[in-house]
Amino acid sequence: MPNIHYNSWIARYKRPFGAIAKDQAVTFGITVASQTNPQVELLLRKDGEMSATSYQMAYKEADFYQVTLSLEQAGLYYYYFKVELDENDQRACYFYGADYDGYGGPGRVSAGDNITAYQLTCYQTEVTAPKWYQGGVCYQIFPDRFYNGNPNQEITGKKKNSFIYATLEDTPYYIKDAKGEVVRWDFFGGNLKGIKAKIPYLKELGIRGLYLNPIFLATTNHRYDTNDFMEIDPMLGTSADFKDLLDELHRNGMYLILDGVFNHVGKDSKYFNARKLYYGADQGAAQDENSPYYSWFKFTHYPDEYASWWGVKDLPEVDKANPNYQAYIYGDKDSVISKWTNLGVDGWRLDVADELPEYFIEGIRKNLDGFANEKLLLGEVWEDASNKVAHEARRHYVEGSELDGVMNYPLRKCILDLLINSHQRPIWSVARELMSLRENYPRTFFFNALNNLGTHDTERILTALGNDERKLIAAYGLLFMFPGVPCIYYGDEAGLTGGKDPLNRAFFPWGRENLTIQKLVKKWVHRHNDSEVLQKGELIIGGNDNCFIILRYTETKLAFYVLNLSQQTIDLGQESFAFDHDDYNLGETVVKQVATTQLQPFEGYFWQGNRS
Repeated sequence: MPNIHYNSWIARYKRPFGAIAKDQAVTFGITVASQTNPQVELLLRKDGEMSATSYQMAYKEADFYQVTLSLEQAGLYYYYFKVELDENDQRACYFYGADYDGYGGPGRVSAGDNITAYQLTCYQTEVTAPKWYQGGVCYQIFPDRFYNGNPNQEITGKKKNSFIYATLEDTPYYIKDAKGEVVRWDFFGGNLKGIKAKIPYLKELGIRGLYLNPIFLATTNHRYDTNDFMEIDPMLGTSADFKDLLDELHRNGMYLILDGVFNHVGKDSKYFNARKLYYGADQGAAQDENSPYYSWFKFTHYPDEYASWWGVKDLPEVDKANPNYQAYIYGDKDSVISKWTNLGVDGWRLDVADELPEYFIEGIRKNLDGFANEKLLLGEVWEDASNKVAHEARRHYVEGSELDGVMNYPLRKCILDLLINSHQRPIWSVARELMSLRENYPRTFFFNALNNLGTHDTERILTALGNDERKLIAAYGLLFMFPGVPCIYYGDEAGLTGGKDPLNRAFFPWGRENLTIQKLVKKWVHRHNDSEVLQKGELIIGGNDNCFIILRYTETKLAFYVLNLSQQTIDLGQESFAFDHDDYNLGETVVKQVATTQLQPFEGYFWQGNRS
């Protein structure tokens, strides 16, 4: 095969790097080494269209061809190259596309079979985000499990069909019936006053943003089964308690993100009211077909059969196309979004964002854009948000009219792959996936990602790492080095362990913290808060068979983190590192700084300073 080369991460071959704006010029170049006169084309296809547009590439210099174009419509595009040349006295045709994994960077030549196209993201407008969010560190709290701030830690607002643990050290546990359905929910008694009482702890840790799991009236401990969007759950406190918490956070230079659960409600909600557990027979769609909420739901056999989230009968699904529901959530001046944002809420995280129609997310975005102070809108998306398909439709989260950013579950997966599955997945493969995520997202959207090692939906990070504190320390190094906003799941910094729900939702171990882990996390938080290069620096990923390296850089500063993923002690001065990047001087700086450094297995080395 002929010598053809392209690398989407190198400016010689593509500039600008990564996603482009609508109508922005983008230049592609490719090397084709041939003694003949090749014809070189760029083939570009818009997502959803069958045919590609061909762009003739012009000869620029020895063996190098180039074309510049712009795109009039935002969306996803796919591209590859076609090369025709003389070979053995006949005309041959070759193609150059992405490698088999579909990631960016260098690709491969094919003779026409099984071509993998590169992705090009084109966005309408670049999103922004509140200044408090950019460059900060967030902390996620499951309210029932953090701290009880009532006098003598009294538990108020106790619920029907529930139980309270005898001690705060008890293991979370659900009481289920023969069908496996929860019949008694468990509570520890954490509340809003408790969060307020621990603001000094969070401030000392270095936290700027607080993300709370749902706080509205519900039946369960997790409160993703909303009973009333307009009311604070009495077990957590009152509206006055909520306002006190907000005001105290703001006085301390901290900010609050609420969890917006708008795809479904609780079966015991005032909107549905299946069991009349909290509301009378004249309330709710399941009790009265004349209810103002009846049109919100899709009954197949009234009142027992209805659409629910993933078939979970506790969570009746709401028809998001219903104009009344849209008005209730975000359209009216006294809507759910308006009420709580007017009180001072700084942002929202949308639960199961891929279950919400795009017009619904855009409606929430428009509501938030009407506030004088910029408000944050994040989405729960578990995959690459640039090419997400949900309900057989391509999503356009990154294009500027919907979300400011998403939860970065791909980063968590990659960190676990490095620390657990490195013998199964090569280091270079993880590096390519992470660089492609940067390539596929618009820059600001990428830097707005909420980076998490664990959440209420995953097992605790220490448990996931086999209770290996060496690997936990390494995981935090990777988390804080990666662009975006690091987010700590409550208790992870204190060494909490536990598998998936409910074990990942134990009470915070006040007075029993793992001080070693806590000290380390605090060090990384403050290092991040004090470092412009960790907050805003561009990204390079590199390494070799033994080491994984993250570099962050600005025009004047450089930071890097080298992690030994091998099972033996290595001398970094004897290692060679590969980087797919234009500025090779950055790699030379790494080699210079690690010349006399040894790393034990899963030990990391951090350095930051001026670029040489």
